[in-house]
Amino acid sequence: MGRDLGDVLHYFIPEAGSIAEAGSIAEAGSIAHRDATPLPAVGGSRALGVIAVPLGHRDVLRATFVWNLAVEMTGQGAPTTVVVPSRMAPPVWPEPGRMAMGAELIPVLAEGLGDLSRASLDVDVTRAADEDQAAQVLVCVPPAWLRKAADGAAILRRVLLFSSPEPTELIETYALAKHLFASAPAAVLGVTIYGVQRVETAARAFERLAGTAERHLGCPLTSYGLLVDELQIYRAIVERRPIGVAHPQSRAARSLRDVARLLLDDVTPVGG
Repeated sequence: MGRDLGDVLHYFIPEAGSIAEAGSIAEAGSIAHRDATPLPAVGGSRALGVIAVPLGHRDVLRATFVWNLAVEMTGQGAPTTVVVPSRMAPPVWPEPGRMAMGAELIPVLAEGLGDLSRASLDVDVTRAADEDQAAQVLVCVPPAWLRKAADGAAILRRVLLFSSPEPTELIETYALAKHLFASAPAAVLGVTIYGVQRVETAARAFERLAGTAERHLGCPLTSYGLLVDELQIYRAIVERRPIGVAHPQSRAARSLRDVARLLLDDVTPVGG
């Protein structure tokens, strides 16, 4: 289903703004949300609900995004578990177990991508059996482990990359996408642009990244919207509370809800 950033403009446009103003912003900020490949079935019954997220040991900001997305996805009817190697669980996260709105954090013993893959698939199957809704798993993968991407092919079918619009970070994200595409060519690679105040900024950053990847690699990238740069994000880091719970009406919370919705929209149930 095709979408663009016009779907999430409600937190950028004042309610009293004119139709003409809304149209001009939507036109300037359009980012095509490319259709993701339907996910494979597990045991012929349902789609695999695993999304891998490369996450560095000291990457506090991305860790905050991951946990908050888990909370928002759970709130939208898809109970979500974050799986992370136990030796890298970020201090900004809550204690292990089920927390806000039913989201769950599970540190696992893993010394490499193979271990992490097996543990994540176990969590996916177990929680799916426990829930009436389609459960999801966000797996945090140390970037260094992606050097042996073949060991984790089962959890690299969908990968979410976060990138700011900064040129150096776009280059790093492109390099990671290049490696993933070479190692796991069947993977669906998605990008969320963070740290922006304007739709146009996110649109330009994504189109630059996606255009380069498609032109040089033949690798399509899927847009999973944007996350705004707002004080509530940094407060959430200090308070260790989900943004959607502590500041539900903030632009940051609304943008997280929209990214969660885009991610869930691309989980296609078998036979659905």
